[in-house]
Amino acid sequence: MKKVERINIIMRYINNRAHFTISEIMREFNISRSTAIRDIREIEAMGMPLVAEVGRDGGYFVMQNSVLPVVRFTDNEVKALFIAFMATRNQQLPYLKSRQSLAEKLLGLISENQQETLVLLNQLLLFEGTNPNNPDLLELSDLPHPMLEKLIQILLLDRYLWITIQEEKAIKSYPIYLLHLYREKSLWLIEGFDLQEEKKQIFPVDHLTHVEPCPTEKRVSKKKLLEKLRKQGEAINLVLELGPKAIAQFKKYHPLKVSISYTNPYQSTAILKTFIHVHKSEELTEIINWLLFLGGDIKVREMPAEVLAGLQERVSFYCP
Repeated sequence: MKKVERINIIMRYINNRAHFTISEIMREFNISRSTAIRDIREIEAMGMPLVAEVGRDGGYFVMQNSVLPVVRFTDNEVKALFIAFMATRNQQLPYLKSRQSLAEKLLGLISENQQETLVLLNQLLLFEGTNPNNPDLLELSDLPHPMLEKLIQILLLDRYLWITIQEEKAIKSYPIYLLHLYREKSLWLIEGFDLQEEKKQIFPVDHLTHVEPCPTEKRVSKKKLLEKLRKQGEAINLVLELGPKAIAQFKKYHPLKVSISYTNPYQSTAILKTFIHVHKSEELTEIINWLLFLGGDIKVREMPAEVLAGLQERVSFYCP
C-alpha cells in the first residue's frame, strides 16, 4: 500500500473512533511503530485536531466538533486541479517537491475512474516547456532558483530584508523593504524600496546570493516609508486609447505593472495609463517593442518624445 493511500485510510479509521493507540494503528495496518508515529504526525500537520493522552494506557483522541469537514471534488474540479498542475509544471515555480506530493495526495483521494481520466489527460495535453517525448521530465532549467523558497519563507515573516546581489563586476548588498515578488518573462523579480538610496529598485532573483532579515538600525518605519513612496509617485506620461484588436493583443502579453480601464460595457475600448522610464534604455526598448506588438488599433493621447522617436525609427527601418 502506498503511503498516500495508507494515510488517507488511517484518517478515515481515526475519524470513526473516539480513541485509538499507536499499537492499534500498527496492528491494523501492519506497520512499524516509527512508521505509525510518522503517519500520525503527518495527519496532525494536515489539520486533524488530535490530543495525546499520557500514561500507560495512553493514546490519542479526536477533539469533539473539531474534525475538519471532508472535501469532495466534482469530476470537473479534479480535471481543473490536474490541468493547473500540468500547465505550471515547467514554469520555475517554488515548492516543487511539495507540489509533487500534493498531486500524489490528490490522486490518492479520487476514484479509479477519475485516475484513468487524468492519466489520459496527461498523455494528450502538452503545455509550453513540456518535453513531448517525456512529459514528466523536469530539466535543470525548469527548476526554480534555489534562493526563491528561502526568500518566500523569510518575507512571510519580515519584509525588511538584507539582500546580496551578484552584479556584473561586484557583489553588492542592499537593505530593502520588499514591495512585491513577481514573475515576468520567465524571470522572478524583486520590487523593493531601497532603504539606503530611498528609491524603488528591481532586483532579479537569479542574481540573488544571500537573503536575511534587515538589521534593525537600517530600517525606517513603515509609515515613513509609505510617505516617501507617495511623494515619489511617478507621473503618468503614456496614455493610449485601445480598440478591440489592441485589447486582444494586450491580453496575450503586457508588462506586469501596466493595466487598462475599459471605457464601455462591452469591453471593446479601453484606456491605458502608465509611466515610462525614458532614461532607462532597456525599459525604453522593451516598451517600444511592446507598443509595436499591440498593433495599429491604438490612439495616442500622450507619449514621451523618446518613445515616439523610437517608434518612428523602428517603423521607418521596416518601411523605408
